[in-house]
Amino acid sequence: MKKKNIRKIAVTLVMGMLVPLAAHAAEADLQLKIDQLSKEVANLKGSVKKVEDKSLSRWLSIGGDYRFRVDSLRGKTAEYTNAMGVSQYLAGLNLTAPPTAAQFGAAMTAAHVGEDKPKNETLYTNKFGLDLHAKATQDVTVNVKLAMYKSFGSQGTEATSGTYFADRVGVMDGTIGHVPSTSLLDVDRVYATWSNIGDQPVWLSVGRRPSTNGAPSNLKLNNERPGNGGTPSLLVDYAFDGMTLGWAPDIDALPGAYAKVCYGRGFDSGFKTATNSLKDTDMLGVAILPIDTDPLRVWLQWNRGFDIFDASAMSSTSFGQPFAASTNLGSIDWYGAGAMSTLKNVGPGTLNFFADLGVSITHPNGNTSNGLGLMTNTFDGVFSGAASSSESKNGWATYVGVRYDLPSKTKIGFEFNHGSENWIPFTPASDDMWTSKVGTRGNVYEPYIIQELDLKPISSHLSKTFFKIGYQYYDFEYTGSNNWVGAPVKISSIKPSTALMMAPVKTAHDVYATFEVKF
Repeated sequence: MKKKNIRKIAVTLVMGMLVPLAAHAAEADLQLKIDQLSKEVANLKGSVKKVEDKSLSRWLSIGGDYRFRVDSLRGKTAEYTNAMGVSQYLAGLNLTAPPTAAQFGAAMTAAHVGEDKPKNETLYTNKFGLDLHAKATQDVTVNVKLAMYKSFGSQGTEATSGTYFADRVGVMDGTIGHVPSTSLLDVDRVYATWSNIGDQPVWLSVGRRPSTNGAPSNLKLNNERPGNGGTPSLLVDYAFDGMTLGWAPDIDALPGAYAKVCYGRGFDSGFKTATNSLKDTDMLGVAILPIDTDPLRVWLQWNRGFDIFDASAMSSTSFGQPFAASTNLGSIDWYGAGAMSTLKNVGPGTLNFFADLGVSITHPNGNTSNGLGLMTNTFDGVFSGAASSSESKNGWATYVGVRYDLPSKTKIGFEFNHGSENWIPFTPASDDMWTSKVGTRGNVYEPYIIQELDLKPISSHLSKTFFKIGYQYYDFEYTGSNNWVGAPVKISSIKPSTALMMAPVKTAHDVYATFEVKF
């Protein structure tokens, strides 16, 4: 073989060996580039995810509600004698000895008040709430509700307050945003909740509590069913500052069951000094809900109010002013049991109904304020209705209602409640103009119609717009509804000489209409 041919064959063999090596090197280089690109894509995805996780919608949700309402109010009071007027008349005489019969008679005449028919034919109000829900860290959330509620043409309580009911003489700490006052946007609720403590179904919540507008009032308000932070509206409707420890075990036979212990402060008496021996007013409660599902919700409740203050009917406080409490009158126990249910496909619509029962038991400590104790009078026989200031009083109330929801988004409801002679809840923040209806010593009847507009929700799936028309008729049997200071007096037994601290309302009417937006 020629040398030239041998050389060609050798070159060909070497080149054949080098081609796979070059291809392998190119492959390795390409794979390296692919790996680097994959890492860059993964890092980019992680960065995007981090940005998404920290975006506003991931940790903060915003909602709220707006309501325009018009009320037409009218009532009727009985003829009576104003007890404070008698005291003021006698004080003006600067007596150095007990008043004579003639002086006392003159004071009674001066303080006489005839029958009256108070009314406010067109009361317009604006109500606005802004809700914030923030996810702070794992298992920790913060809930906030800012609220404003005012009458048209007023920056105070003048349009809705009066000398008729203790819970409407002004604005208290726990009724701000629930009773018409000013256009200020105040903090109605703000509380932090730590859930899943120790990987157990246990939660701790502290702050200004969601203790207003509880079940079953959500039906008439057209709100969603309250969660495990709410309280039965027959016993408590007041914005407490406090804390809750709850437990929600997973029990097949008791779906949705939970229990909680709640503590709240209703009034802080401030520094104790030589001239201030007042105690703080605190509330302790235990709630047990053996079932909490869409078809059925059952609740059992016990509350105790400790060292109840005396300022309920004694002083009319203006917005933002401190409470003029002067003494503690004792404690009150409340017991409640109720249920609400939803039955679908009842005829063309859905039937909602509820029943609730409450009991109040007072424990007076013997203290009095202006001759009045806890549900008792101690006028020493001078005025009518004398009683011992240390006598315990038991009261009870029932609250029932139905609401039928039609496919046309029309909701037709009716509610009735009755309170006994000595019934006293803690509900001054209830959404009623005359007085908290569930605290009435007598009967209240309320039919209403809600018409939701068939409009597509945009801000959230819970958004809705609706109109509501309703009517409340109060038939009072005893004085002192929603007032724990002083003994009740039977309305039918009141005479011109009967001395009372507040005007005795016999009947009251409220025709109302609203336009509401929830977003």
